[in-house]
Amino acid sequence: MIAQTPVQNRFYQKTPTQQRRFQLRMLALLLGINLPIAVVLVLISPRLFPLFFVPLAFSFTIVAPFFDVPSLVKKGGLTYHSLFLLAEKPKKDTVTLHGGTLFDYYFTLERGWSGQLRTAFILAEYLRGLLSLMEYFPDDMKLRGTSYIIQERTARKVGLHKAPTDGIQVFLLTFNYFNLMASLYLAKGKLTFPNLNRVHTFEGTIGALRENEGFIRGMLKRLEEGALGKTTQMGN
Repeated sequence: MIAQTPVQNRFYQKTPTQQRRFQLRMLALLLGINLPIAVVLVLISPRLFPLFFVPLAFSFTIVAPFFDVPSLVKKGGLTYHSLFLLAEKPKKDTVTLHGGTLFDYYFTLERGWSGQLRTAFILAEYLRGLLSLMEYFPDDMKLRGTSYIIQERTARKVGLHKAPTDGIQVFLLTFNYFNLMASLYLAKGKLTFPNLNRVHTFEGTIGALRENEGFIRGMLKRLEEGALGKTTQMGN
């Protein structure tokens, strides 16, 4: 069995009414920020109104995970294998993995944690997720995911190898730049401008993870006994 942290995603602890109320506030914030921009553009010149959709699109990428993730989880399109590792439904023989989103960071990480503690906690949840995947899928199941947090050296040690990031993925990463910036702010506790060259795509199999299970468990134990030594108090 995999040791679990007492920390939880606070969104899923809300009632359905409270969840909807929060999402409505997010929409109100989105409109409250963008409508004045539209008004100013129209007052300057009606021809400038199409420019309104540029900030609207970028701000929408920040708000979108707060709707998409809970919806996909509810429908079964995404499954949490830990607080910060989600998996799509398998397609043929491949499972696409996703690290924690801005939504997960916002509702899980505590404001009082240091940047070092947050980073260690996220990495520990990645490791817990990998252990969960080994219990969930057969050895021949292929894995594919993209991460800014996991370094190539660490990925190799857990059984994953670097793979080319396709053009569509590069476009999505660029389009979601401000979302990634906000996520890194919550993950590190400070403003960070993402370097997209540090975003890597990794591939592997469940069998390869299993061959390195000892390293994964050892690394998780070191994190729990080191930076996360007070995990029993982290949810308080």
